[in-house]
Amino acid sequence: MSDRSVSVPSTRTTIRIRVRMSSRPIDEPHRAASQLELLFDLTFVIAVAAVTAQFAHAIAEGHGLSGLVPFLQVFFAIWWAWMNFTWFASSYDTDDVLYRLLTMVQMAGVLVLAAGVPAAVGHADLGIITLGYLIMRIGLVAQWLRAAFEDPASRRTGLRYAAGIGLVESGWLLRLALVEAGLLPASLQLPFFACLVVLELAVPWWAEQVRATTWHPHHIAERYGLFTIILLGESVLAASRGVEGALAAGPLVVIAGSGLVLLFALWWLYFLVGAGEGLSERRHRSYWWGYGHFGVFAALAALGAGLEVAVEQSGHQVAASPVAIGYAVAIPAGVYLILLGAVHALVDADSVIPRPAVAGCVGAVAASPLAAPWIGVAAVVALIAAACVALVAVAMWAARN
Repeated sequence: MSDRSVSVPSTRTTIRIRVRMSSRPIDEPHRAASQLELLFDLTFVIAVAAVTAQFAHAIAEGHGLSGLVPFLQVFFAIWWAWMNFTWFASSYDTDDVLYRLLTMVQMAGVLVLAAGVPAAVGHADLGIITLGYLIMRIGLVAQWLRAAFEDPASRRTGLRYAAGIGLVESGWLLRLALVEAGLLPASLQLPFFACLVVLELAVPWWAEQVRATTWHPHHIAERYGLFTIILLGESVLAASRGVEGALAAGPLVVIAGSGLVLLFALWWLYFLVGAGEGLSERRHRSYWWGYGHFGVFAALAALGAGLEVAVEQSGHQVAASPVAIGYAVAIPAGVYLILLGAVHALVDADSVIPRPAVAGCVGAVAASPLAAPWIGVAAVVALIAAACVALVAVAMWAARN
């Protein structure tokens, strides 16, 4: 208790003024997401909604392919900021005043980032997003420096994280300065971005070479599950935005109903496997599991954009062809199924979802949009949903046997 300074004003609540930051136990019982983490996630709802809406606009105008790279760039910033905080919190959450304030700084950065999404996706202007990202990184670097100085056993790890994050952030600021000054040719902007992404992904691996952090496997699994639910919710919201302007009742009902069934099926498939036990037994695969979720999460966000356009076209004229709109739903759904199977396999030796069934489902999903000129977008969405429901049924049957 000498390391802790805790004020207890009543028997019903504990206000933690200052708690010495130290590694939390890997096997801490009943570890669950905190109220602060749930509030943190809510700020990302706004950012994800913004990038989904902008991507949907690009698809509707017939520029889905050209809008894909800006969408993935912005979504990487959103996902990486969320993931960095999530894994840090799993190891070092003290829930005291300073911890809360630094977390709220990161939340403010998320909101700034969300404000810059239209300019980033529409005009490749990453200025506001870079500012929001800088604010988030300042909060995170301060958290890691605090961990380094208050937890001597993990000091080198904390300092490596702080230095690595700070250096890569300098790279992002340099990139923005070069673009604004006209010194970075357009042909080099994407490679420069990709190099910085690789460096970002390398920081955790490099930092934990000296001493691994004590993240909690069940807590991490729960946090990823909660973010999956947020993205599924964004898909529902994205579709509802299209419903507001739709006029054709028949196709609208089919698309809205099929879209909802599709989201139910994707939710069911994700939570067929509880990742907590697998992560506990295979901690060495956590990098692949965590990084692999970028594709899973991005696919869900892109699916929301596709569903929004599918609903919108039932009542309004859009530039995109029926086939293109069908693939705006089918491609994200197929990518989700493939990558979900891959991340499940990393932590579950006996995959619940049979690989041949996944391959068959993806094939059916990929072929469905080809029939759009004859059967319409509504029927295509219904076919995709039916294929995913069939996969759920096969997986449930396989699990029983």
